[in-house]
Amino acid sequence: MSAVIAIDAALGARTRRAYFERRLSAAYRDAERHVQLGIDHDGALAGFMLGRVLEGEFGRSDPALRLEAFGVRPTLQHHGAGSALAAAFEAEARRRGIGEIRTAALWRSHELLRFLDRAGYRLSGQHVLDCALADAELGSSREEPLASGPSDDFERLARDVFAVGVLKLADLEAIARIDRRLTGRDRRGYLCHAFSEALADSALRVSLAARADDIVAGYLMARVDYGDFGRAEPVAVIDTIGVDPLRAREGVGRALLSQLFINLAALGVERVETVVAPGALDLLGFFHAAGLRPAERLSFSKRL
Repeated sequence: MSAVIAIDAALGARTRRAYFERRLSAAYRDAERHVQLGIDHDGALAGFMLGRVLEGEFGRSDPALRLEAFGVRPTLQHHGAGSALAAAFEAEARRRGIGEIRTAALWRSHELLRFLDRAGYRLSGQHVLDCALADAELGSSREEPLASGPSDDFERLARDVFAVGVLKLADLEAIARIDRRLTGRDRRGYLCHAFSEALADSALRVSLAARADDIVAGYLMARVDYGDFGRAEPVAVIDTIGVDPLRAREGVGRALLSQLFINLAALGVERVETVVAPGALDLLGFFHAAGLRPAERLSFSKRL
């Protein structure tokens, strides 16, 4: 662990000990969802590559392996260590029956972009969106109320209409039911993993459920990344959002995002990010209305 932190600090000019400690703890809890590789040189760690299995995040139907952190000691770069790590990473994905690797990179990270190009990665076509919470209207005094009906005595915010709170284990069945209605698939395995992670490490998960008349009407699964893809500051990533089709266009999704933004501001998180698949125009429109715009990060993938 100390060697990984040292390599990362040498590459980024800052120490991200907290991120790597949390990630190692998560990997110990659920080894099947994590890949951690290292390469030695003269008995010392020369480089590392860390990944996590994606099962249902961002509405996925097939598993993928996400490359989250990668580094080679500066003095050993351009000597094949990165290529050897990438080959071993791909071999591990194949061993697990995974046919795609995904990652992301800031468009200004020229050295990383060149490495991904040489390794055979291509732009994935997915839309990476983000928003600075300071600029968002949702969750702030600038938030617009829902359209009032003829019987309303006052204008209400979406989060005033629905009871939005932290996800609980008891919500699993209701969320699995909504997810089946939306996707037509049973993704209970992914949802169980997500719930387990949320309950095991509440510092990293900021997932919510919206209720109407004590019945779950929608949910949002998100986490706070303290270092993925080389980030130095915490960023909240929305993995999944779903609204019961029976409550569509009532403001459930708006209520979830509004409460999420409030909670993130209290945690000192300044940005929120998500990924939207090509062609998901309704979801793109929803996030655009919430203030999310194309991010400076590019999404890459490699089919195996």
